[in-house]
Amino acid sequence: MLLAVDVGNTQTVLGLFDGEHLAEHWRIATEAERTGDELAALFSDLLSLRGRGFDDVSGICLSSTVPLLVRAYQELAQRHVDAPLLVLGPGTRTGIPVLYDDPREVGPDRIANAVAARERYGAPCIVVDFGTSTNFDAVSAQGEYVGGVLAPGIEISMEALFARAARLTKVDFVEPETVIGKTTVSSLQSGLVYGFAGQVDGIVERMRAELGDNARAIATGGLAELIAPHSRTIEKVDPLLTLDGLRLIWDRNR
Repeated sequence: MLLAVDVGNTQTVLGLFDGEHLAEHWRIATEAERTGDELAALFSDLLSLRGRGFDDVSGICLSSTVPLLVRAYQELAQRHVDAPLLVLGPGTRTGIPVLYDDPREVGPDRIANAVAARERYGAPCIVVDFGTSTNFDAVSAQGEYVGGVLAPGIEISMEALFARAARLTKVDFVEPETVIGKTTVSSLQSGLVYGFAGQVDGIVERMRAELGDNARAIATGGLAELIAPHSRTIEKVDPLLTLDGLRLIWDRNR
């Protein structure tokens, strides 16, 4: 079975694939200082909860936006799993042309998203990934990765607001009952949900003006299901899209 690992700046998403089927998945906090041994202990516990172990893992495909952790995953693969490791990066066979001025600047998770979106939903398409930053990635009608937009993510934007405004307190990230808030908490929640939904719609509409009006918009990431229902432009929510992209890239490099 393939262990697909998407290491983001804030969270890491793991998926265990049996062929094309995602059999298990987990979401954990990203800690840049973890060693290979620490990862092995954590992953062993997660797998054992589902009655599995490292013997079930035949390969690991890694996307990491935290360079320090790449070495830790190499140690994990060599010392504990005894399985080949594919690190998504420059030179990896992805099956998608990258038309960025410097392809090395594109985050591996963005490429994995583009690969999966093109495969599952066709081209042209736009992927909106709600992570530490909100990433908008564009695939042309010819199936090429053509670039995108990077905006501050929901969580870091709200944390910055709370840090700079002494009278505001942190709130749960949930949908408010009404758009017009009657309390500070509901007003903040309304700004969070409808403010970011409006941002998404504005950016997607401008990207469609360049890609074509038929470009489908797919949302992924931890907070996609909170924002997408309030967006006019998002047509599909696929929270684990990146993992499927890693599976596809693994298959193309076997």
